[in-house]
Amino acid sequence: DMAKEVNEVLEKNGLKRGEDGLKVQMMAELPSNVFLADEFLEYFDGFSIGSNDLTQLTLGLDRDSGLVAQYFDERNPAVMKGLETLIKAAKAKGKYVGICGQGPSD
Repeated sequence: DMAKEVNEVLEKNGLKRGEDGLKVQMMAELPSNVFLADEFLEYFDGFSIGSNDLTQLTLGLDRDSGLVAQYFDERNPAVMKGLETLIKAAKAKGKYVGICGQGPSD
């Protein structure tokens, strides 16, 4: 519902997705974004994957905690599967996908 509302708010303010080349990208940072990638792509023109938050929330740990920070690893198989799912979903629909965060900068 929120994805639809974003486009409605933009349109009410004179910004219609697809008009004059306007593309609306979505930050994909939550496990729910992975699970519903295809559904989100109905409302957005692609993803910018926030790898830090996606890793933290997929692994269920606080990357800033001295107790568990050593387990923060964007190469974890669960995180890699999430990244793969988002990328494949976007590519299958011919949509943009980018990534930001610590992993790609390393």
